[in-house]
Amino acid sequence: MKRSLVFVVFFLISSLLSGCQTAAQHAKDVQDAQGGDHMTVGKVQREIRVGMSSADVIQVLGSPNIVSTDDQRREVWVYDKISTEKVYSNSSGGINALVLGLGSSLAGGGGGGASSSTGASGTSQRTITVVIKFDKQQKVSDFSYHTSRF
Repeated sequence: MKRSLVFVVFFLISSLLSGCQTAAQHAKDVQDAQGGDHMTVGKVQREIRVGMSSADVIQVLGSPNIVSTDDQRREVWVYDKISTEKVYSNSSGGINALVLGLGSSLAGGGGGGASSSTGASGTSQRTITVVIKFDKQQKVSDFSYHTSRF
């Protein structure tokens, strides 16, 4: 009986500890789950090059938000993106133990327990603006970008 009691206590403690995560772990799990193919400064720096065709730019960045022309009638594409990120994650764990009396009857026991919870939440916004200028042959002649997070 002593061996089975030790096993039960070990199992209950293991179950309690395996269900708990820190707030930082929750925040990382939520960020990892979002994934996606977001427009980033790194993507612009890595993939956009002077001399690219407009079709290649669309393959990399998608359609622009704004298309206009400059004073010499050359196209200028503007990608203006904003995203709001709301993150919330929580967990709780606990153990409820039945305190057994000296006899073999459950009637002599009482209930006891402990529980805990942890979580994280936050909201942030991110903006990125990319301006791509084309020459008369519809090739990238220049590009610039700006990003902010608040």
